Amino acid sequence: MANSSSATKELEKELRGSVAPSEEVVTPAAVRKSLVNPLAASYKKKTEIHSSELHGSEAVPNADVHSQLGADTHAQREPEVIEAQPAHQGSAVSVERGGNRLPPLQFGAGASSRMVTPKRQVEVEGSIKHTSSLNRSFVFDTFVEGKSNQLALAAARQVAENPGNAYNPLFLYGGVGLGKTHLMHAVGNQLAQLNPDAKIVYLHSERFVADMVKALQLNAINDFKRYYRSVDALLIDDIQFFAGKERSQEEFFHTFNALLEGGQQMILTCDRYPKEISGLEERLKSRFGWGLTVAVEPPELETRVAILMKKAEQARVDLPHDSAFFIAQRIRSNVRELEGALKRVIASAHFMGRKIDVDLIRESLKDLLALQDKQVSIENIQRTVAEYYKIKISDILSKRRSRSVARPRQIAMALSKELTNHSLPEIGDAYGGRDHTTVLHACRKVKQLCESDAEIAEDHKNLLRLLTS
Repeated sequence: MANSSSATKELEKELRGSVAPSEEVVTPAAVRKSLVNPLAASYKKKTEIHSSELHGSEAVPNADVHSQLGADTHAQREPEVIEAQPAHQGSAVSVERGGNRLPPLQFGAGASSRMVTPKRQVEVEGSIKHTSSLNRSFVFDTFVEGKSNQLALAAARQVAENPGNAYNPLFLYGGVGLGKTHLMHAVGNQLAQLNPDAKIVYLHSERFVADMVKALQLNAINDFKRYYRSVDALLIDDIQFFAGKERSQEEFFHTFNALLEGGQQMILTCDRYPKEISGLEERLKSRFGWGLTVAVEPPELETRVAILMKKAEQARVDLPHDSAFFIAQRIRSNVRELEGALKRVIASAHFMGRKIDVDLIRESLKDLLALQDKQVSIENIQRTVAEYYKIKISDILSKRRSRSVARPRQIAMALSKELTNHSLPEIGDAYGGRDHTTVLHACRKVKQLCESDAEIAEDHKNLLRLLTS
């Protein structure tokens, strides 16, 4: 018993030495409960060697020590059985030793506890198995094409047909709820359909960081590298969360290079242009531009109407065109909010036993519409434009005609016409008592400049996003 107690203390001391002082100390009991392959491989080897040194190569270990270490020190050990567990994301593996099953560890994107549908799993190199974790409802057939996402959709289709060669990496960026994740899953689903044995991993960038921290904590960084560098396609969402995490950026940098050199496809999404991400290493920003960088813009009115009609058709609900047009006019921010508004209208129609019309929509969305009207007011537009161009609101309302003031004033007028329900005379009055023809001229001028001047088009898009997000 003294020998077993001594062995346990020595093991605890060794395990403490492998963990950084600032991190939680891993005890043998914790190892038994939470460590499974692929991350437990390095610890299993350590415990076997240490136990052999303490007891001798021929001695039979004490039963208590055997129980804590979970491994036989004899030369003839039982084979280790590793099998995958279905998870919402990533891969989960469990270990069976001597008939006793240890709890599964969800590796990769599988740390989410939510269970959705059984995921297809592909074995990589013996013990590690990849799980696709793709949303099967996000396919190209359910994606509504419009002018705002036409290029991104074409690029995604090309990647799905020719992975690793067409555009690698494919970098999609844009505001929230515009369809970036939908396109990413659509590519993954088509790749899985064309090649059922393809190893496709989708995960959020935070999951990558969490796995790397776990691997460092458990001295299993080689298993971490082998997992992420043996995929056929790696799909990472919201890479802006890598900003400020230097160790994660370094590991992702090497993974990125290894995948590109191996011809494996990468698809990345972000909420902004990669050069605009502060706290991200320049070498990563440079590599993100190696492939194709595509913006996903907010949908225009016609596309919003088409999205509503498509969603209503999927829900088997009769949505009149004028009702869809009314919702699309009032909800401009993103597709996610648009779909949420439609769900509220459908639920109200179902519970109240009424047909969907404009009156029902007004009643169902009155709080949302009131908030929208409050946010997108002429005063708010004037303040936002003045802050964006670093001028005073009084300059916008003044009679000054210098370009540094006149151009922002015209853009503010055009946005007021586009985002509010005020008439042209009302807008003119709000801008220093100007005539409605001045407002009409400003709207036409801004539309013309957006088509011919890339800088004005970018300013208009940024202001539109600020006002409707």
